[in-house]
Amino acid sequence: MATEENAIRKHDLDHYASRLAPSPTGLLHLGHAATFWTAYQRALEQDGTLLLRNEDLDPQRSKQQYVDAMIEDLAWLGIAWTPPMVVQSERIPLYREAFERLLASGHAYACTCSRRELAQMVAAPHEDADDEPVYTGRCRPAEGAVPQSLAPGMNYRFRVPDGDVVRFVDCNLGPQSFTAGGDFGDFLIWRKDGLPSYQLACVVDDAAMQITEVVRGADLLKSTARQILLQRALGLPAVQYFHTPLLRDERGMRLAKRHDALAIRTLRNKGLAPGDVLCMFGA
Repeated sequence: MATEENAIRKHDLDHYASRLAPSPTGLLHLGHAATFWTAYQRALEQDGTLLLRNEDLDPQRSKQQYVDAMIEDLAWLGIAWTPPMVVQSERIPLYREAFERLLASGHAYACTCSRRELAQMVAAPHEDADDEPVYTGRCRPAEGAVPQSLAPGMNYRFRVPDGDVVRFVDCNLGPQSFTAGGDFGDFLIWRKDGLPSYQLACVVDDAAMQITEVVRGADLLKSTARQILLQRALGLPAVQYFHTPLLRDERGMRLAKRHDALAIRTLRNKGLAPGDVLCMFGA
């Protein structure tokens, strides 16, 4: 395992740095390629650094074969990144330290709701099927309650400041605003299996890697609002955001790993050249 000192290349605060952050739970597809190409081009334009982060915090679905494939596919597309690769599964102590700080400061609390109970609490359908439902606050402690102690085998949520409007200017999509407690509720930050949520791990890593701009799909705009709240609670520096439009299929469904026919590896095996793939999303 690489040490913390050499696992992340340090950057000057005024140096542009972005990252690619795929999860090795399937093959990279055309939607990934479009977003990653944008990130690569923005790093080139800024004479900046582009890092690669392997978000392998799903132990059941993460596979080494997908890690190998994503590295090969990025190289095939001509997307260059600065090594070494950051591996999230090697960084659990960093996430745990941040989580314990949130718990001690009263920003986090234990949630005993089962998956079935959570599903029954959904009050209305949400536009983004991948988004976390707005939590009803069933397990939320009263205002001013004594911060909880860490208990193993529990899920923990971040307590959002109800009514606060989180505003940011996206470098691509312009001004954005989301209301805590309305657009999203208290969200999971630590899982009962001893692993961080996507939201917490992302914030901790972006700060440690000294990322100055996050380039990702527009489906994560609401996640950005959550992550800004985490940055504030942890005293971490703010970053800029550039959200890209989602690629969609002929039925209007956003491209995802279920679209095997549009996996970069599949397109390669069909004989397409990198330029052919780039033309498919207008690069």
